[in-house]
Amino acid sequence: MNDNGGNDTFDAEGTDGFEAFEASQDDALEEALREAAAILDPVPAELRHIAVEAYALHAMRDVDAQLAELTFDSLVDAAPVRGADVPRMLTFNTTALTVDVEVTAQGMTGQLLPPQPARIEILGTAQPAAATTVTADDMGRFLCDLLLTGPFALRLRTDEEVVVTEWLRV
Repeated sequence: MNDNGGNDTFDAEGTDGFEAFEASQDDALEEALREAAAILDPVPAELRHIAVEAYALHAMRDVDAQLAELTFDSLVDAAPVRGADVPRMLTFNTTALTVDVEVTAQGMTGQLLPPQPARIEILGTAQPAAATTVTADDMGRFLCDLLLTGPFALRLRTDEEVVVTEWLRV
């Protein structure tokens, strides 16, 4: 005879069978929705590639690297200028370093302040290599004639520190 007044069953965690049934239905629904999304709205190959590169940057990130904060972006902070070839101006800052960058259809130029030599990796470009490396001279100036077509970030290695910028889309 059943003393609990009904035929409810409880699992080891004290939940009734209905809650377990509901959870399994939720899991099945979630899986069906994932399959439908994969068929009807698949992730574009370019986006998947960008995500893999962003994860690779995270995985190979230097533990001691400082994140340079974007403090100026001419697309957001500057007054609109008429013209076809207006360069995009970007400024990144850490407590000890400022990186000014100008991005045009011909490539990228920049300067480090205070002026100092550095190795600069341009990450996430559409080139076959994972990163393109340029060198800043003693005045902190650098030039890259690489056409930036997608999201990118910079990793700077000076004598004193490693700095990584935010990811931006040109």
